[in-house]
Amino acid sequence: MLLIRLLPFRKLCQSELLNWLPWSEWIITSCLGLRRQTAISNASMARSLHIRGFIDQPITWRENRSSTLPSTTSPHGKWVCRQCETLIQAPVPAQVIDKGIPTAGLLAHVIVAKFADHLPLYRQEKIFGRAGLAIARSTLAQWVGQTGVQLQPLVDALREAVLAQRVIHADETPVSMLAPVEKKTRRAYVWAYSTTPFADLKAVVYDFSPSRAGEHARNFLGQWNGKLVCADFAGYKASFEQGITEIGCMAHARRKFFDLHVANKSQLAEQALHSIAGLYEVERQVRDMGDEERWRIRQEKASPILDALHAWMLAQRDLVPNGSATAKALDYSLKRWQALTRYVEDGAVPIDNNQVENQIRLWALGRSNWLFAGSLRSGRRAAAIMSLIQSARINGHDPYAYLKDVLTRLPTQKASALAELLPHNWVSAGKV
Repeated sequence: MLLIRLLPFRKLCQSELLNWLPWSEWIITSCLGLRRQTAISNASMARSLHIRGFIDQPITWRENRSSTLPSTTSPHGKWVCRQCETLIQAPVPAQVIDKGIPTAGLLAHVIVAKFADHLPLYRQEKIFGRAGLAIARSTLAQWVGQTGVQLQPLVDALREAVLAQRVIHADETPVSMLAPVEKKTRRAYVWAYSTTPFADLKAVVYDFSPSRAGEHARNFLGQWNGKLVCADFAGYKASFEQGITEIGCMAHARRKFFDLHVANKSQLAEQALHSIAGLYEVERQVRDMGDEERWRIRQEKASPILDALHAWMLAQRDLVPNGSATAKALDYSLKRWQALTRYVEDGAVPIDNNQVENQIRLWALGRSNWLFAGSLRSGRRAAAIMSLIQSARINGHDPYAYLKDVLTRLPTQKASALAELLPHNWVSAGKV
């Protein structure tokens, strides 16, 4: 028996890629014969192409009439014994798409371009084409779909982390979804659930549903029974009856008076806006405080403003006719007064729902580019991937760097250590 390290290497055609076998690759031969390199798994590659701005490693091409798809950047050598003709090939590293062509960097680029930069796949197809890479949009769509399936366990873990909070935000926005049977699009909805600006955890999870029915919110929240910051939408009412505490949005109440003031320069609306501005001034003062200190300052400064504002609204309501724009603005706040003022009773509760409205805005930007979701399944896949991308953003990570590292590590990551890859826990493998 002889332990031999395989050393003779040669350049890969005319490219600059070298087939270096790791030090751990040792072969035990029984015939004492030297092994020689006979082929390279992608030796048919004609050249290596660096695509500036796409990936940080060379992409190689197959010199094959039937395909011009980019192949992996790591050639895996084949070796044969001169005496016994035994064939050995270096093992292929685990990949997100098993035995697939794209690397983690290329997959991360396609996904970030589609879901963070709002570039539909047909545009990416043209961009790749200008760089000399003929990648069909159907191939790109298949890559995105397979990657989304592999990322789903991370999204499920992120959802559990968000629902572990006792205060969360919720909002929803319409998205068009293709209905092939009807040969047109129909209105679907994306629901966003995020942590508060006061929470240690920074995360947002999106849920795609075929309608705005309240059952979708109940299905997502499950047995959760904390405090939900949301707009006045009837779909949440059933959840409030099951033990969830409603927290109103002061920004929505303010908007009613703002629109009234813009429309006719109402002095009543101006007075309401002035009082609400006093509440937000208190919030600016307590923004960086702890929950206990925030609660104390709110009780001291915000509660008197709220009491005076409520008494003033009740007095003004008796003076305006029913059905008028002024009456509608006053009624919006008076009917929801308890929910609007619960924030002063808990320092961990925010005054409005702006946190999640900012997180759902990227869907408005995206739908103006990709126009509609192709199906319910693709919509849910998009919601899952965008949950990770946006959560990475609000944790200060570059989405491409995050996804590339996650997609590299995910195939070999232990299930017990999956939480390490969540955006709020992630540390690049290069920094570990």
